[in-house]
Amino acid sequence: MSDYSIFIGLLALYIGSLVGIGLYYNKKQKTSVDFFLAGRELNALSIGFSAAASWLTAGALLAVTGFFMLLGMGSVWGFVAPNIIALLVIALLVKKLKRLPAITQPELLEMRYGGSLRGPVAIIITIVMILFAVSDIKGFSMVLEIFYGLDSLYSVLIVGAAVALYVNLGGFSAVVFTDRIQFTFLFLFVMAMAAMTTGAATDADAALSFSRMMGEVPATWYNPFSVGLPMVLIFTLSIVPGWITEQDPWQKVWAAKDDKAAQTGMIIGAVLVTLVFAGCAVIAVALNRIYPDIAAAGFPAGMAKAEPALLVFIKASGFSKFGLALCAIGPATAAMSCADTFATSGASCISRDIYQRYINPDADEKSIMRINRLSVLFIIGAATACSYFIHNIIEAIHIATFIASASYFFPLMGGLFWKRATRKGAVAGLVCGAGVQITLVIIDLVKTPPMAPGYLESLSPLLSGHGVIAGMLISGIAFVAGSYADKPVDEKQLDLFFTS
Repeated sequence: MSDYSIFIGLLALYIGSLVGIGLYYNKKQKTSVDFFLAGRELNALSIGFSAAASWLTAGALLAVTGFFMLLGMGSVWGFVAPNIIALLVIALLVKKLKRLPAITQPELLEMRYGGSLRGPVAIIITIVMILFAVSDIKGFSMVLEIFYGLDSLYSVLIVGAAVALYVNLGGFSAVVFTDRIQFTFLFLFVMAMAAMTTGAATDADAALSFSRMMGEVPATWYNPFSVGLPMVLIFTLSIVPGWITEQDPWQKVWAAKDDKAAQTGMIIGAVLVTLVFAGCAVIAVALNRIYPDIAAAGFPAGMAKAEPALLVFIKASGFSKFGLALCAIGPATAAMSCADTFATSGASCISRDIYQRYINPDADEKSIMRINRLSVLFIIGAATACSYFIHNIIEAIHIATFIASASYFFPLMGGLFWKRATRKGAVAGLVCGAGVQITLVIIDLVKTPPMAPGYLESLSPLLSGHGVIAGMLISGIAFVAGSYADKPVDEKQLDLFFTS
């Protein structure tokens, strides 16, 4: 039996179990709330596992390991720290969010400002979710290419078909339940790889080898501020706002059975994410000893080899056919655990905030569920198409984050905490922020040579991250100015948001 046949056999068993879970929860769905928010009955552990699994994409794990190899702990501000910080901040927002009777963020914005924002924000969130799903497909395609020499089309078909099938059957309940399984697989994979790479890098007693390996790492590698305090602030300000306002963790808060479950779940998620990234750091240190030429190339030149370095190590380690298939299952579970969340989150915007709100206001539950299932297929298909044009994994995640940050961070957070925020201000912030940020991203992508620092970053460090700080600044100014140019909102309309 060929290597690939064994992998497909194991994957079929795994996907079959996910489909079984989907069928189980399909029988329990009576309303669209059951489909979108798991009946609002999730406990803390379910939320914690799902929050962690949803933000640990297959591609991101490979990219984070690569960043650790080239930049050490100074790289945490580009992906690792924002993940953890955002989950902890969302935990602080739970009491505010949980009392709002919303299913999606666009619906919340309509409650606060009226109907002007619901459609545009739903479209933006859908685009953001598609871009996030691209990173999953790209990461898994790298696994199949290195392990089995397969074209990226196979990863698209596997992830897309599996996710569309069990999500369409079981909805958000299936997503959350399968996230437990998928996180467990992913965690065990990362820990096993940390142990194996450490052993290969030192060829000594396990305890002594780990201590010696970590002790021989240059002190600068451990310095989280090695990139400089200005860059730390730039990364934090450009990424964290977008992840705080990402829709999928908010939906987990709304799906929780109570405030305590939601808050504890987000904290558990932050801890689980930290453990996985710690494992990636150990893997990176070991890989630097095994492949010293990669670190010597520096950043960004070495990233092309650093990103797939773990996969290259696995392929060269002489695993049996069955062992190699098990190693491939780890990234596959990561790809599915994130793609399913992004698909359900984006689909809820299409079905509820666009179809039900604007196209068919009288739609019954059955029609909404049907459109939601079709929307899941659309998002997976769109992510598939985009994966052929976006080649950098972290780039896809960052572009999505920056568009979200500049578009609706101020309208959303301002609406929750600033009584003076108005519809005109929110529209101005959304339009100006989205327009400027999308323009800056296009300029940066077009004018940046391959493997070179960003064009905008070369003009000024403040324009790092496709100029997202400029985009957010313009959005914030437009939001405040537009709000003060408008008459204050009636106090009765604000009661839902500001009455304890």
